[in-house]
Formats: sequence, C-alpha cells, structure tokens
Amino acid sequence: MSIYLNNAATTWPKPKEVADSVYDFMVNQGANVARGAATERDLASLDNVFSCRLAIAELMGGYDKANPKYVTFTPNITESINTILKGIIKPEMRIVTTSMEHNAVVRPLRRLEDTGVKAEYIQCSMKGYLSPTSLDIALQEKTDLVIMSHCSNVCGSLNDIEKIAEVCAKHKVPLVIDSAQTAGIIPINIADLGLSALCFTGHKGLFGPQGVGGIVWSPKFAELCEPLIDGGTGSFSHEEHQPTQLPDKFESGTPPLPAIAGLLASVNWIKKTGMTEIREKEEKLGQRLEDGLRKIKGLRIAGPAEEDKKLPVYAINIKNKDNAIMAAELSNTYEIESRPGLHCAPLAHKTLGTFPEGALRLSPSYFNTEEEIDKTIEALDKLAKE
Repeated sequence: MSIYLNNAATTWPKPKEVADSVYDFMVNQGANVARGAATERDLASLDNVFSCRLAIAELMGGYDKANPKYVTFTPNITESINTILKGIIKPEMRIVTTSMEHNAVVRPLRRLEDTGVKAEYIQCSMKGYLSPTSLDIALQEKTDLVIMSHCSNVCGSLNDIEKIAEVCAKHKVPLVIDSAQTAGIIPINIADLGLSALCFTGHKGLFGPQGVGGIVWSPKFAELCEPLIDGGTGSFSHEEHQPTQLPDKFESGTPPLPAIAGLLASVNWIKKTGMTEIREKEEKLGQRLEDGLRKIKGLRIAGPAEEDKKLPVYAINIKNKDNAIMAAELSNTYEIESRPGLHCAPLAHKTLGTFPEGALRLSPSYFNTEEEIDKTIEALDKLAKE
C-alpha cells in the first residue's frame, strides 16, 4: 500500500460515506434535478441538492442566516473564480491580487489584462505571506476588487484573512477569497468577515469527490455579477433570457449530481468528526513531518518558518537533487506519492525563490498515520545521502 502525501492536490482516501453516497445516487436515485415530473425520484434529487447547499452555507457562515440560495455549484473552483472575474470585471477596472496566487486566478487575470483591465500583483514575503500593510497601501489607489488565496497550495502559508478583510472594508473594496486549501479545515464565516464571495472546491479539505465546487455569495455581489454560462436551468423555461434569481442565475445545464451527493456526505462527515479534530490531527502529522525534514542535511523547506501560521503543506528541495527525479524515486522505490514541479503557481515559486526548478511538495492529511510520516522522513534522508 502506497503512502499518499499529495493531499494539497486532492485528499485521498475519502471518508467511506462519500463513495457510498455517490454509488447510491448512481444506482438507486439518478434523476436529474428540476427536470422531471415531481416523482419521488425527482424530489429526492432536488432535496439532495438543496441539502448540500444548506450544509455548505452553514459550514461557511453564509449570508442571510446561511440562506442556501446564496450557494451556487460549479464543476470546480477554477470555474468559480472565472465566473466572478469575468462576470464582474470590465475594461479599465483595477484588480489587486498577490504574488502567491494559483494559475486559477493568474491566467484569467492575464486574459483580462489584454482587454484593458489593470491587475496589480502585490509582492508577498519570501515566506509566502501578504502583509495587510502592503494591501492597505495598494488600496489607496481606486480599486474595484481584491481576489486572493486564503492559503498557499505550494508551501501552506496561511494568510491573516481577518486583518485583510478589515483593510478591504476600510477602503470599501470587495474581497473574494480562494479557499481551495482551507475550506473544511479552517473555520470561515463569510458573513462575519464581510466577504463578497468565497470560492470553494469539494475534493480537497472538504473531502468530497472531484467534479464539484462552488461559490458562497454575498447577496449584493451576486446581483452585480453576470453569469459565465447561459442556458437551461430547469426553471423559468418560458423566459428566453437567463434568470436573475439565485441559484438559477449561475447554474445552467445539468449540475454534477453524483458529486453533489458525495459532497453532502463529506460535509456531514466533517460536522460529525469535528473540524477541530481534523485540523489538530493534520497539524500533529505536519509537525512530525516538519521536525524530521529539518534534520535532513542538505534539505531546504521553502516558505514559512517553524513558528509561522500555516497548514501542513511543505515545498522541499534537496541539494543537487532534481525534484522530479526525487519524486520518481520516492514513488518507485518507497511507494510514496508526492508532487514535484511548479504546482500551477509560477508566481508563488518566484516569490519563494524556487523558480524555475520548482519543488517537491509533501502534504499529509487526516487519513495519514505517524508511521507513514516516519517512513517518508527515512526515505528522504536516504535520498539526501546518496
């Protein structure tokens, strides 16, 4: 059995309830949503989607007392981010982001820059953190939107989202958060923070299946945003224009219903297990891994220092070792799964000083064990001595 340490890409394994729910939907339920004759099967699909919206709204502290209509589903967080950037931003607008962003933010912004949009990438520290003071200075110039990640997918640096939200509120600038690495792991209350929107994905810290992500909206921001895709919603079929009502406005076409069934099961599992317990176990495993890594001669950990606030995501390099070859050796010789390269985040690697070579990323999660961590440290120590 291999040791899986690529949880920043997608968590694995999933709770058993997740696979069971996907299977049950495919075998025993299966109806499309809002596109039937209101049979028991049709209503079961509708209830499944509504229940998942509600569970996400409650978990994320959604607006209007966690009103589920302000949760809309997408196939993944990349589409969530594109929906907002391309639905809100117009030529000549000024957008502020950071030098630690994933290409899910950077690439849409680069395309928008070609249309006359002004994008500013605030330089983060070499540890991977955005300074609220730097943001405050940047927002003294008229700004239409701030979009940024809560936590780096490369090195685990966890930004102080409370202070960042305060700065944005001070300047009355909408704040959109990419929670790909934190949703399900770090408590987030978007209404208390005053976020305009939070983009999430189901398959990482939420422990759900691939194929479903979404947006938790503030009502006003959702009203301002144009939909990315127009089409059939299973509702308002007499109208030839896209509905303006939520959640229909942003959900054209058949939603990923099996994945939504799995996501509902995973959110319920998180609530039952306890987010605090999940995070504490992950932190304990991460600390054990970090302690071992720091003892290996010639190994460098990019990003946060020992005392910094972070999630257990480690970008490492060993002197005179190509990280891609090292990943292959870990896999072929020791059956340890990792992720080498630039992690879809070249700006982040430039900030951390690991561009263009990238790094080997190790990211444990709740279902890893201390024995697996110890075996990984032992394997890396052997590779470093070769």
